[in-house]
Amino acid sequence: MTLDMRPMLRGEVSRISVDYMLSPEALDGVTFMGDAHVVGEITNEAGYMRLILEATLDYEGECARCLSPVKDVFTMQFERTVADEGTLTDEQLEDNVDEYVIIQNGELDLDEELREALILSFPMRLLCEEDCPGLCPKCGKPRREGECGCPTREIDPRLAILQTLLDENENE
Repeated sequence: MTLDMRPMLRGEVSRISVDYMLSPEALDGVTFMGDAHVVGEITNEAGYMRLILEATLDYEGECARCLSPVKDVFTMQFERTVADEGTLTDEQLEDNVDEYVIIQNGELDLDEELREALILSFPMRLLCEEDCPGLCPKCGKPRREGECGCPTREIDPRLAILQTLLDENENE
């Protein structure tokens, strides 16, 4: 979405509302159920312009631990200071690249900044539950369904010969 910022720059308005749908970039292993809903506003208080947005996005994927389906809503807060091009030096922009969005030719393009922020803040691994126990490494049964009967203590194969000596001592 490209916003016309000229009325705010001229001082005619002190607030611009934002409400639109943003198409997210595709991610491996995640299916987005639609576009991200972006709402918020830009405020101008004595020349200090601030952008505050919230993006919500429905998604589906599979749990990284137990492979069960995960359906959830991702919510991201996006806040930046808005500056007109030419008001900041290149050095200021490089040092604070994640703090500013720049108005170019009287317009503010939000899409690229928001897409990048969505990708960077989206969870790297999806979990069905925060404390998901995962799968049994032996049989593959989901551990949250109960015990599978597989041994929980595993002897290091390099030391297995020592176990036979212990077993012989117990039999004597």
